[in-house]
Amino acid sequence: MFSFSSSALVDRPFDWAYQLEELGYSGWEIVNEGRQRLTAETLPLAREIVETTSLVITIHLPYSDLNLASMNQPIWEETLRQMKDCISLASEFARLAVVHPGYLSPLGKQMPDRAWEQNILGLSQICDHAADHSMTIAVENMLNIESMLGRTPEEILGMLENVCRENLGFVFDVGHANTNGNVESFLALKDKMVHVHIHDNKGARDEHLPVKSGNVNWSRVAKALNGYEGRFVTEARTLVQGVQSMRNLKTFMDHLEGP
Repeated sequence: MFSFSSSALVDRPFDWAYQLEELGYSGWEIVNEGRQRLTAETLPLAREIVETTSLVITIHLPYSDLNLASMNQPIWEETLRQMKDCISLASEFARLAVVHPGYLSPLGKQMPDRAWEQNILGLSQICDHAADHSMTIAVENMLNIESMLGRTPEEILGMLENVCRENLGFVFDVGHANTNGNVESFLALKDKMVHVHIHDNKGARDEHLPVKSGNVNWSRVAKALNGYEGRFVTEARTLVQGVQSMRNLKTFMDHLEGP
């Protein structure tokens, strides 16, 4: 149940995806940024991958310059429009979409409660649109940047409970949690997880290193996630690093099973 994902590999992504099965992956998470973005022009390329491989496709909704917690109504509406359009295009072959929660703009920092309400309303609308397309939305915990929402288990739980949609789950980003020093706390939300992002760092910033290249306690992560039935998505800078992460995590998981 391993998928590959990278926002760094932008050179002909609909070509290098054909290598994934040979490398041991069973899925690909399309990052809707840059040349990977699903459009009317690139949709046939994605459709061909679906038809000629056995890859399970998930998607990451666009996030650059977008903000679900925006206090600027036209920006908020444009954020929803782009995310909904992406869901509509991907619904032909994908059943799960990852979304970043919003963040506090300068105005949002003055009115954090209002910004939170915007974020909840935005997530609710995205979930309703996704439900019309038989898709699940997975909200992602974020890295240690003060303005970002969703850096703590309490905030992620708050989103899940306030949105209150059956098709909303939690994607656990291990690397993001490590920058906040709360990997252990997030592991307690295992029953809410529908997706897991895998990458490493040394705790200070979001480096997207291969597993075992930073200071994440992967033995503990593997043990806590034993029995988890969703996909593990290696978020890597290169295919080589992605494979390294996949193999290293599999080693930790195999040790749990014993001889």
